[in-house]
Parts: sequence; C-alpha cells; structure tokens
Amino acid sequence: MKYRRYGRTELKMPVITCGGMRFQQSWSDIALEDLKGGGQANLEAAVRFSLQVGSNHIETARGYGSSEMQLGLILPKFNREELILQTKVAPEKDPKVFLENFEKSMAYLKTDYIDLFSFHGINNAELLDWVLRDGGCMEVAHKLREQGRIRHIGYSTHASNQVICKANESGQFDYFNVHWYFVNELNWESIEIAKKQDMGVFIISPNDKGGKLYEPSQKLVDICGDLHPMQWNALFCLSRPEVHTLSMGVSCPQDFDTHLEMLDYYDIAEETMKPVEEKLRAEMVKVLGADWCSGWWKGIPEWEELPSGVNVKEILRLYTYAKSLDIVGWGKMRYNLLGNAEHWFPGRKAKDYDKVELREKVAESPFADQIVDILDEAHALFDEAELKRLSES
Repeated sequence: MKYRRYGRTELKMPVITCGGMRFQQSWSDIALEDLKGGGQANLEAAVRFSLQVGSNHIETARGYGSSEMQLGLILPKFNREELILQTKVAPEKDPKVFLENFEKSMAYLKTDYIDLFSFHGINNAELLDWVLRDGGCMEVAHKLREQGRIRHIGYSTHASNQVICKANESGQFDYFNVHWYFVNELNWESIEIAKKQDMGVFIISPNDKGGKLYEPSQKLVDICGDLHPMQWNALFCLSRPEVHTLSMGVSCPQDFDTHLEMLDYYDIAEETMKPVEEKLRAEMVKVLGADWCSGWWKGIPEWEELPSGVNVKEILRLYTYAKSLDIVGWGKMRYNLLGNAEHWFPGRKAKDYDKVELREKVAESPFADQIVDILDEAHALFDEAELKRLSES
C-alpha cells in the first residue's frame, strides 16, 4: 500500500479506502438474529484482507443500513489503534436528532471513538446551514471532539461546486469526501480551496459514479490499452498530490485486485496516465469539437434556476462523456435517478419543460442555440425506467 498525509489530520492515509456501503446485508437496520452467516463471514474476509494489504481506512455510515452493526461485530478482532475508522451521520435541522443518530452509530460500531467523523451529505446550502449556524450540528460535533469521542470532523457531499467551495472556505472541516475524477472535473476549485485549508481529500466512488468503470465501454478499454479503465482513472486522480485517497466499495476480497495491481504504477502515475488522457481527450474533440470540450459547462445556471428544475449542467456532463467515449450505461444509470434521489442527485430530466424559457435562461452559454436540441438527444439516449438510490430500492 501507498500512503499520503491526510491534510491537517496528520493521519497516514492509504491511497485506497475500504468503503463499506456495499458489504452490508440490508439497507435498513436489522436484528442481530437476522444476520446471515455467509454474508457476515464475507464481510470479515474483505476487511481482514483490506488490513493485510495495508488499506486500514474503513469507511461506513449511519445511512448504510446494517453496515455499522456488521462492522461492530468484527472490529474487536483487530487492533483498534491500527484502524482509521470513519462513519458518517446526516445533518439534521434539530441537533438533538443528529446526536441521537450519532449515538446509534457508536452503539452499533461498539467503539469508544471515531477517527474521522463526517456529516453525511451536505448536498445543498440549507444542509450546510444546519451544520454551521449557531447552535447547529457542528456545535454538537465540537462537544463530541472535546469528549474524545471523535478526533477529526469532515463531511461528504454531492452538492454543486459553489456550495462545496463555501463549506471549505468556512475553515470548519478537517477533510471532505467529494466527487472528482475524469468524467467530473467541475469540483476541482473546491479541491484547490481544500489544499489551501490543508484539508484531507477523499474521492467518492471513482469506479461507479466515475463512469461505471467495472463495466467499461469497448472504446474506453481500447484507448486505455494495458491498463484497466479503473486503474487508469485511479492514476488520473492520484497523479494530483491534492488528492489523498480513493474510495473502493468492497463486497468481497477480490474487489481489491485491480487496484492493487494499479499500485505498480503509483510512482510513475503521471507518465503512465498522461498518454491515455491525451488519447481520450483527442477522441472527445474528434466527436464533439474542441470548443464544446473546453467549455460546455460555461454559462449554465444551476438546476434550481431553470424551468421545471431540469438539471441541464448534469445532463450535459453525462452527454459529453457518453457521446464521445460510449459510456452510455453509466449515463443511463445517472440520468434515470434525476427526480428520484432528492438532494443526493437533484433536478429533473429533460422532459416536460418550457423550451423557450430554458433558451432564455442559458443565454450566456456559448452553445445557447444548441442546448435544447442536445437535451432532446440526451433524453433519447438515456431515458429508461426511473431508478431509485440503492438505499431506497
């Protein structure tokens, strides 16, 4: 394993994190007697293998159903001081409810302290306010830290770059979990602010939300050559010193294999990654044109400002990479969450909206005259049965 200093936490962070969203048995809390022995044995095997290869950062959340309880059953088998344990609890308007949920996490995890505590899903300005306002959830977190029950305070986010930057500029967080990878570079400004604040930077879901790379398009496979697309994307992220760790959702020990092989290139990440990046960007320019690739997002308001809440910026992002690199399965997966995932993936599909009004709203885009037609094309390309987030399935 390779390690990086995790910002001002001073933790020695493995560059691969053992993410616990996928190895739980249920998306809701369940009774101990309802646990299946095989699933629990598999979870233990995955965590044990993770620690054997040096990935000692174990990450879970109150919102991951039975994950915390299942982890709590096996954590006593390991040296707690060698673990970097992270859990996440969603902010609440009422800090008392937030504290009650935190106590549930501690009870399930059966631990005296959390190394990395996160506010789970600061996804819009209102949720950020619930955390930072006087008497808000941050004050509860500070008291917990004073008591020694948590050591570092951070947050995870699916918010717009504007909201994330505001959170980071507050100086209140030691680290954050953020979406940033090849198919989503729009949050880079927030990472630059994090660097100035000496915050830890954790990349969420580079394999799934980063392009469904475990089922890559043939075009991606061909361009990446000897590297698996998951390996290439990991090197793309880790070639930036501002990035410290990549989350890998683990369901079994074998899920580590591809990324462990990626570490063979860790010390030459930039020179290994760059030729593939150049080929990918050249293909994008070939299909979509240089002007589009260098500024498709410019002048696009956030979804709240657009008719019927159509999330134009997100749809254009999905279209850009799906159209040029054939990442259509990923585009469908993300597009059909629109309208069904609340603040986790906000806004709506490109249907049943006022096209005249939308043209007016995107007038500052260099592609204002094309956007409605592109939205129609994207809808035809992606639209299928509506999806729900895994936790709500």
